[in-house]
Amino acid sequence: MSKTLLVMAAGMGSRFGGIKQIEPMGPSGEFLIDYSVYDALKAGFDKVVFIIKKENYDLFQETIGKRVEPYVKVEYVFQTNDNIPLKYQELLKTREKPLGTAHAILCAKDSIEEPFAIINADDFYGRDAYFVASRYLDTIKKDHYGVVGYQVSHTLSPNGSAKRGVCKAKDGKLEAIIESSVERVDGKIIAKPLDGSSSFTVAEDSIVSMNLLLFTPTLFPYLEEKLNSFLEKHEQDLKSCEFLIPDVIEMAIQEGKAVVDLLKTDAVWHGVTYKEDKEEVVKAIQALVDEGVYNNPLWP
Repeated sequence: MSKTLLVMAAGMGSRFGGIKQIEPMGPSGEFLIDYSVYDALKAGFDKVVFIIKKENYDLFQETIGKRVEPYVKVEYVFQTNDNIPLKYQELLKTREKPLGTAHAILCAKDSIEEPFAIINADDFYGRDAYFVASRYLDTIKKDHYGVVGYQVSHTLSPNGSAKRGVCKAKDGKLEAIIESSVERVDGKIIAKPLDGSSSFTVAEDSIVSMNLLLFTPTLFPYLEEKLNSFLEKHEQDLKSCEFLIPDVIEMAIQEGKAVVDLLKTDAVWHGVTYKEDKEEVVKAIQALVDEGVYNNPLWP
C-alpha cells in the first residue's frame, strides 16, 4: 500500500537556536531528516511531503531535497494562512510563529490521498518506529488514528526538562495524552502537566508520544471543522495560541470521532532540545554507523 511520510519542518528551534532541522549530525554532514527519510523508505514509505516556511524553500531543496529526491517522490508544502478565513488572516499578519502542528498538517491536504505518518523534522525516531508505523498503515481503518509510543526513559534529555505527551491507555486504545514537562529528578522521572495540574511520577517504561502519528485522509475534514471552532474561541489571542495535533486527537477521542490505537516501539528517540544535546545525538548516530545500521555517507 502507498504510504506518505509527512515531515513537519515549518517551526524554528527556539531553544536550540536557528533552523535545527538542517544542523549536521551525521559523520558526513547528514541531518536528522536524512535518517528519518532513509528509515521510512526501508519500512516501505514511498512519498515524502515536507511542510516548510515558504522563505526556507531554497535552503531545504538545496540541502535535504537534492539528497533524497533521487530515491523517493518528494513534495513541498508551505504553511501559510491561505486556508484560514479572511477575517482571521488580518489578525494573524503580525504573528511570528506558525499557527501550530494541526494547522501545518491541514496545509498538506491537497498533497495526500493515502495513509500517512507525521513526524517532526528535528527528531530521530529510530528504524523500528517506522516499521511499526508502516505495518499499522497497511491495514489502518478509516475511523482509526495511531500513535507510536516510546518508553519515556528512551526519550529524556540529560540537560533539562522536555515536553512529552504522557499517554493514558486501556487495552491498547489511547484515552488521553497529558502534555507535560518531563525531567529526571533525584533518580525519578517527574511529569509536570502543562495545564498546571499536579505533577506526578512516571515509571521508566511509561509510554509517551513523540508526535509520530498515523492517519488516513479522513483526518482533514475533521481538522477543518476544529480549526474554525479554534479560531472563534481564540480570536482575542491569535498572536500566541497554537492549534496542536495532540489536542485534536484528544477531542476526537472525547467526541467518539476516532479510535486511537497506541502502538509501542523499542526504538530510542534522539533530539536536540538544548545545544548541549547535540554531542549525545552525534555520538548515538556514530555508534549506529559503526554497527553497520547506516552507511557513511548515508546516501550513495
